[in-house]
Amino acid sequence: MDAGVALLALLAVRISADFEGAAIERAEVASPTEVRITVRGETDQQQRNRQASWYYFRVDDAPPGKPITIDLTGLPGEYNFQPNRGAITGATPPWISYDQRTWTSVETVDYDAAEPRLRLRITPRQARFWIAHIPPYTDRQFGALRRRVRASAGWEEKVFGTTPQGRDLVQWRYGTGPRTIVLMFRQHSWEAGTSYVAEGVVEELRRDPALGRAATWFLLPYSDPDGVARGGVRFNHAGFDLNRNWDLPDDAKLRPEITAQRQALRRIRELRRGIDLFITFHNTETSEYLDGPAELGERIYAALKERTNFDPSRAPRGEPLAGPGRMNVYQWVASELQAPTFLIESRIARGSKLGRWPTIDDRREFGRGLAQVLGGPR
Repeated sequence: MDAGVALLALLAVRISADFEGAAIERAEVASPTEVRITVRGETDQQQRNRQASWYYFRVDDAPPGKPITIDLTGLPGEYNFQPNRGAITGATPPWISYDQRTWTSVETVDYDAAEPRLRLRITPRQARFWIAHIPPYTDRQFGALRRRVRASAGWEEKVFGTTPQGRDLVQWRYGTGPRTIVLMFRQHSWEAGTSYVAEGVVEELRRDPALGRAATWFLLPYSDPDGVARGGVRFNHAGFDLNRNWDLPDDAKLRPEITAQRQALRRIRELRRGIDLFITFHNTETSEYLDGPAELGERIYAALKERTNFDPSRAPRGEPLAGPGRMNVYQWVASELQAPTFLIESRIARGSKLGRWPTIDDRREFGRGLAQVLGGPR
């Protein structure tokens, strides 16, 4: 090897994705301060609907105070069998952290729609830092929340299933009130923002005992722990979308998560003789909205808009039933359990209400406000 080439190799930054929740396809170091990263997409059980909406990696040996360039490629995909240019654009810049706890958005980006490619220009403060599509929320973080919940008075945990890799699927129950409220989070592993919303809900329920007297709350807080651990997107180990295959038969091998969650929801309805309110939480790129039954949906929509950082991009509307093999939990609960059912999508892009990209604290704040809206007077 030429001495100059050897020196270049020694000085170049290093890219790693060998830790919890990390995911990239490959990294190519073009120069000491130029890296090209291919985002790892995932496909469904039919090898369709490629989703490239998650990346998380570590940079080592970066020169502090000197600019480096990182190109993200491999972005095009398919959503509901329709080709798209990808979820990663100039409207969804990445986040950077120097400790995996505090995350800030990277605002110096250049999006080339022709390739497509997202170019990041970063002047690092330290030689080591982490980059992610949005602030991650890992199994380790969920474990810490789980310990807080189990140590809190009035909370009951039920393990209603296990994943193929042996992780618990858990349900939390809190309160003794007459209404039954069921909240479901993190069906898609990349949608880490919903886990921070769940934290906010838990914090508010623990803080305000009146909410437990107004309703009995059931939380399914972490619906795809295996996917989160491997840095997945929205599909399980067999390629089934955990929010698009709810009308397929129970199958403990191919669809253990959906099978167990469906049984858990049936048990809640039987135990409580009905469900007064069910909400499933998701993240999307640039839209934010609530869908559900008209009269109740309009009241919840108005209260969230007035009292929280909810920043809707459109008015609420119901969602039609999907075709066979594509039913989501929103549609299944409404049709199978005959419960008032809602879908809340929160954007990851900049919104007009906040005037910036939503932070971890913003997600938790929304969760706290949401608990007050749902648990307050009808």
